[in-house]
Amino acid sequence: MFAEQRHLNDIIARLSDRVRVETLENIRYQHHQFNIECLSLGSERDDVPVIAYFGGVHGLEKIGSEVLLAYLQTLTQLLEWDQELQQRLEHLRLVFVPIINPVGVWRGTRCNGNGVDLMRNAPIESVGKTKLYSGQKISSRLPWFRGNPEAMEPEAQALCRVIRQQIKSSRLLMAVDLHSGFGIRDRLWFPYASHKTPFPNLAEAHALKQLFDDCYPHHFYQIEPMSQEYVISGDLWDYLYGELKQTHPDKLFMPLTLEMGSWQWLRKNPLHLFSRHGLFHPMLPHRQQRILRRHLTLFDFLFRAMLYPNAWAELTPEKRLQQHQQALQLWYA
Repeated sequence: MFAEQRHLNDIIARLSDRVRVETLENIRYQHHQFNIECLSLGSERDDVPVIAYFGGVHGLEKIGSEVLLAYLQTLTQLLEWDQELQQRLEHLRLVFVPIINPVGVWRGTRCNGNGVDLMRNAPIESVGKTKLYSGQKISSRLPWFRGNPEAMEPEAQALCRVIRQQIKSSRLLMAVDLHSGFGIRDRLWFPYASHKTPFPNLAEAHALKQLFDDCYPHHFYQIEPMSQEYVISGDLWDYLYGELKQTHPDKLFMPLTLEMGSWQWLRKNPLHLFSRHGLFHPMLPHRQQRILRRHLTLFDFLFRAMLYPNAWAELTPEKRLQQHQQALQLWYA
């Protein structure tokens, strides 16, 4: 058992009956077996909004799992005495899958045990010119291998099941997927990743950004469509967004990707480039501690925004048109 799994097991034990735990999948690799665990906190009512957090899709980027485990540890302590948090959780559900690719986290690899990049594994193709990092079907020995998108990997299917189950019972669902390894700045991405077309809920994405900017004018996130930086095939969030837009057109699904800018860690110590995890993970203890607490403000904001969605997710037709036009000017002019 690896460190992140031990930490998760300890959190589950300490939460006791405050958490609902489901084993999504049993992954066998060589002579080992790994479970993918899903934790749910808060209301079990069908009509409450839901935030679903995912980490470790790329196992080498294990800092995403560690940030979610640190957040869960904070919530565990707060639930012991914070009555305001207890009341807030009566009106919202938090779902966590901190280690969606346990074999990758254990081995320190981007891919899963079959050599597949899970975030290139969905049956959706990119539009326009692509590069190798957009996803390839040549060989699992090369990075960014897509596998068989028509028969997705069990880890990818487990992630999809969580989202499909939650959207059945909630009219408002947000997913936050944590990654690292790109750029100097921390980025908060929304669809699309497979093409540069504005997605149907662009107005809501811009209204959420504007609300965050107003509340925290000195925040350090660059908020933008993922396709502004690069385009990929097989993106799970594009795939799920398109599917749920067809099956549940009356509901709002807002998938976000938190891409932690790991190049700033390398800039301070370029020698980390020669370490297996150095490009994707803060190596020094004090830097790792800083990252583990860095995103708590964002998580608290998203919690509040989902509790009170009228400011961004329940726009009048006039405000929605205004937000859409501002978004086009900002991101697509």
